[in-house]
Amino acid sequence: MIKKSSRIKYSYCGEQLNIKEIYSRNKKRRGRSKYLLSVDVMVGKENPIPAKIVCVRNKANRKEWLAFICADTTLSEEEIIRIYGKRWQIEVFFKTCKSMLNLIGECHSLSYDALTAHVAIVFTRYMLLAMEQRQNEDQRTLGELFFFLVDEMADITFSRSLAILMAALMASLQEILKLSDEQLTAFTADFKARLPEYLRNALYSEIATA
Repeated sequence: MIKKSSRIKYSYCGEQLNIKEIYSRNKKRRGRSKYLLSVDVMVGKENPIPAKIVCVRNKANRKEWLAFICADTTLSEEEIIRIYGKRWQIEVFFKTCKSMLNLIGECHSLSYDALTAHVAIVFTRYMLLAMEQRQNEDQRTLGELFFFLVDEMADITFSRSLAILMAALMASLQEILKLSDEQLTAFTADFKARLPEYLRNALYSEIATA
């Protein structure tokens, strides 16, 4: 997709023009045409190459327009639009996975199998959201649906998980080893002192609020 910048020039009809100037100088197609304008340009200064620019109406805002550029001038305007449509869906898919579905920040393992499993889980999340959106014909974006589902079924937090494990450990020590309250307190204090500060803060702040 072409950025509507006045600094990016294309060689058109013997002149160096930006995309807005090219668009304004040409007559647009009317009716039910899939595109508004199609022009052949040259791109580059030292070794320019031929390219085709296709302008279409922005479906999100009918008063706006979008411009696509393709270096394969043999492709028809309809084919260029179709390819860009597929490519845009892929761009949206990866952006959603990275920003909404924790593709990058959730798994820090160095294991290939773990990373592969993580990617598969993230992609499955996307498919579930896409299915939900299609079946309900929901006008909300995938990001909005994601946060809606998270609110309904919140994941257990890391600190809460630690608190549950710690409580289970204390119960087992008291039940199996028959530790007295004094011994259990001493064990807890020693265990706490050995923890890294960030784990100690996360664990005991959760226990204090429980």
